[in-house]
Amino acid sequence: MDPQVSNGSVLPNEHITNILVFSFFKNCSNCNFRVELEVLGDELPVPAYLKEECDDELQTDGNRSSHLRLGRPEIRLEADSGSQEEVIQIIAEHLAQIGDEIESKVHPSLVQNLAMQFMNMNLSEAERRECLGTALEQAMQTCLMDMELEKKKLMLILLLAKKVANHKPCLLRDVFRTTVNFINQNLLTYVRNLARNIPTGSIFTRWV
Repeated sequence: MDPQVSNGSVLPNEHITNILVFSFFKNCSNCNFRVELEVLGDELPVPAYLKEECDDELQTDGNRSSHLRLGRPEIRLEADSGSQEEVIQIIAEHLAQIGDEIESKVHPSLVQNLAMQFMNMNLSEAERRECLGTALEQAMQTCLMDMELEKKKLMLILLLAKKVANHKPCLLRDVFRTTVNFINQNLLTYVRNLARNIPTGSIFTRWV
């Protein structure tokens, strides 16, 4: 699959990462930041259907909407509707499923310390990225998972961001921005390759 939407235009880097992180947050279970996520969605140039699903969730039980089930093993991508935006959203949904399963592996003290660092308004954006990177290195050592290195990094950076936002919902916007910037600097090529290697018109199964 060519990494282009159906009209032939390549999605900008930041747009791809915005969709990835926003969709991951939206599809995580047991979140305390649904209201903050809805507000963030109104500020971001993410697809309207993502915002609508966020609204639907707020009207239910605060967890994942009923049509996004943790146990769903596969999703079919039709060739006439398989835009890159949709592929990125599906990747984020599967990452969220995995995150729900492994989040207990992330030590609470790591999350608390990272949240405290994000609450320090004197830190620059570069310093926050450095704090997030340090937390990722620590999580990589303690969270044992049978997956390739870059998948594990992407999974854990998103999970750390989610857990910090869950611990302190007021930090959601800052955590989102820093996570997007971190992925753009360190994992964007991997994310683009993931989207490129999922063929339209085929069954997309769990890839971890």
